[in-house]
Order: sequence, then C-alpha cells, then structure tokens
Amino acid sequence: MKPRNRGVILALLPFLLMVLAFQLVPAVSMLAGSFRQEDGTGFTLGNYLHALQSAYYMQAIKNSLLISITSSLIGIAAGLLCAYCITRFTSRVRDRLLMLTNMTSNFAGVPLAFAYIILLGNNGVFTLLFKQWGWDIFGDFNLYSWSGLVLVYIYFQAPLALLLLYPSFYGIREQWREAAALLGAGRWQFWKTIGLPVLAPAIFGTLGILFANAMGAYATAYALVGGNYNLLAVRIGALVAGDVVTQPQMGSTLAVLLALTTLLAVYLNQRMARHAESFGFGPAAKTGSTGKASLRLRPAVRKELGQ
Repeated sequence: MKPRNRGVILALLPFLLMVLAFQLVPAVSMLAGSFRQEDGTGFTLGNYLHALQSAYYMQAIKNSLLISITSSLIGIAAGLLCAYCITRFTSRVRDRLLMLTNMTSNFAGVPLAFAYIILLGNNGVFTLLFKQWGWDIFGDFNLYSWSGLVLVYIYFQAPLALLLLYPSFYGIREQWREAAALLGAGRWQFWKTIGLPVLAPAIFGTLGILFANAMGAYATAYALVGGNYNLLAVRIGALVAGDVVTQPQMGSTLAVLLALTTLLAVYLNQRMARHAESFGFGPAAKTGSTGKASLRLRPAVRKELGQ
C-alpha cells in the first residue's frame, strides 16, 4: 500500500469509527431487537404481526403520516415562495434573511413547543389577549391537537425548505427568460414550461427531506402533547423508555417500520426527481461555438412556447 493511501485511510479512520458507533451499530441492534421475543430470546415475526394488526399502533402510523405529509406540503409551498422572493433582494439583505432563516429552522424541540404553549396555548398570551378584545380568532383552535401539531411542524419545515430550495433558483438563467419572452411566453407560461421543470428535482428531493424530518420529530411533539396524541415517534419512546412498562422489542419493531416508511418516501421522491430531470428539458445548458450558454428545449416545450 502506498504511503499516501495509508495516510488517507488513517485520516478517515475517526470518521469511520463514528459512523460505525452511531449509525451502523444502532441500526443493526434495532433490526435484531425487532425479531426478538418478549423475553429477549429467540427469533419471532410476532412483533411485526402484532404491530400491523394492532389498531392502536396503526393509528399512530396513520397520524404520523398525515401530519408529516400535510406539514411537508405546506412547508415546501411556503418555502418555495419565500425562496423565490429571497433571490429578489440584494446580497446584503439576502444574507441577513438567510441567517435568520437558519436560526428559525434550528429552533425546534422542547423550546419551540413551550414557545407555542406560551403564545397560543389555552392560557397563552395571544389567546387571552384576543379573547379580551372580543376577537374569536382562536375560539375553535386547539394547540394540543392535530391542527396544533401541524402548525408547530410548519414552523421549522418552511425555513428548512427555503434553505434547501433557494440555491436552485440561481440555476434558472436569465437567458432562458429572455428566450422565452422572445418566443411570446408570459411569466406564468415561463414558470410552467421552464422554471418549474428545472426546479422539480430540487422540489422532490426537498419534499423527501421534509417528510423524513417530520416523521422523526419527537421532542417537539412529546413536549406539546405528551401521550395525549398517538404519534409513532412518541409511541416508540414510550415503549423503549416508558415510566410504567417497557417493551424494547415492540419499540424496535415500530422503529424499523418508521425507518422503512421514511426510506420508501425518500426513494419515491428520488425516482420522481429523476423523472423530472427528463421532463421538458435536456441538459440545463449547452455551450455553443460562441461559448455562451444557450437553452435547449425538447419538442414538447417548443410546441408549448410556440417555437
């Protein structure tokens, strides 16, 4: 082995040890634990059969899926709009907004839940203030319910979507706008036939990240609703480190189901992103003999723009 290659391996050794200790070993332990019997010995598939046949556990999976899908869709819609708006500002204003967005996306967990309880809880500041003013804005709103969880999740989903999406807008060249305008395309037609297809891979990739982020959120949901709302992440925590009875085998089983659901969603989003790359466009830009980037449209897009 060459000394250079040996040095590279030695430099990567701490990273490999970290991956082994905090990624591979827990994953293997979780997978092996999901097949253990209740007494901790023997191999069984009964844990998975029990989880899939139990109405209680299936409700937890359903609630987590609904909240994750809803918060991800709303978050990516808000993030997409804000990402476009943030590219219209000067670099100085944009940097400050991105710094604020980065702080907001990381403000999650127990502090975020307590902040919402103080502001919008049953005795929250805004709740009591609007009630005193005679405004029934939060009359039917319950922070400790499905709608409250979705609202709190959107708080950290939208900034994360903005941070992941805004660089993609710089991939839309100004020459493309000019070419579309010369072909008679309006602003909506440009975004429909050129802008959104270019952004589609980034949108689908971000959607998968937001879904996985919402499915795995534990501290925020637990601090806000505790065990009063049946969520998959909260149920896993209760089974592994419950105050009364612990069932680590069932907790491992639900964790494996959670991982499989998240991996499936990420895989589907990657497939959709790859499909979107071939929708409407060839390579993003092609360099001609003049050395300038020119737009290369597929026949479907040419027909849409009237070329």
